[in-house]
This record gives sequence, structure tokens and C-alpha cells, in this order.
Amino acid sequence: MNLEGRKIVVNKSSKELSELLKTPENYKDFMPDGLQKFESREDGFKFGLQGMPEIALKIDEVTDEKAVLKSASSSLDFTLTATLKPLNENQTEVQMLFEGKFNPFIKMMVEKPLQNFINTLTDKIEAYK
Repeated sequence: MNLEGRKIVVNKSSKELSELLKTPENYKDFMPDGLQKFESREDGFKFGLQGMPEIALKIDEVTDEKAVLKSASSSLDFTLTATLKPLNENQTEVQMLFEGKFNPFIKMMVEKPLQNFINTLTDKIEAYK
């Protein structure tokens, strides 16, 4: 299952964004409004949204071109990648990409909430100052 967020332009260099995305605590700023729990860890974070199970993510790789988050749970196999494409020294195009391996039943249940989550992340990153 692959989902995409819309492409946005952020008024930060790709280097600034990659530095921001290396720190687990910073992801709290991008979470949806229904956030009920956020716990940062050395290599990632765990969060809980209203009406959804808690999700643990590991920051797998962060470069000036991308930030890759992977599921920290062996029962869920997915990655969430933010692609970072420098437009100039103060602007970067960002797009969220989700790739997950789910059975058809799970896919049917999680596809819409995941797309909403990706859209919210995109909106929050776009609005981030």
C-alpha cells in the first residue's frame, strides 16, 4: 500500500529541515490535534492519537534529501519518508510518502486514517516556522 502527501514548499533549506528531522522531540510539533500521548526516545518516538492504537517509529535515516521513519513494531511493516528537494538556499520542496505491507483487511481499515494523518503532517510541516 502506497500513499502520497501533496508536494509543499517549506521556507527552510534542506539542511535546516534535515537537522530538524533528526531530533525525535521535534516530531511532536507535526502531530495532529488529537494527540493524546507523545514519548520521544533516543532513536525515535511513540505517539497515540484519539481513537487509534499507539504507534512507535524509529528514525532510520536522515539526509539533506530525505528523512525515513520505520515502524518500530515487528507486527507492522511500513516506512514513512519525507523527500526533501532543495529549490534554492532558503526553500525546499517536501513530500510525504508512505509504503506499507498490509493484508487487504488491514489495508481497508487503515488507508483513510493514514491518508488523513499524512495530510495533517504535510499541513503542519508547511505551516512550521
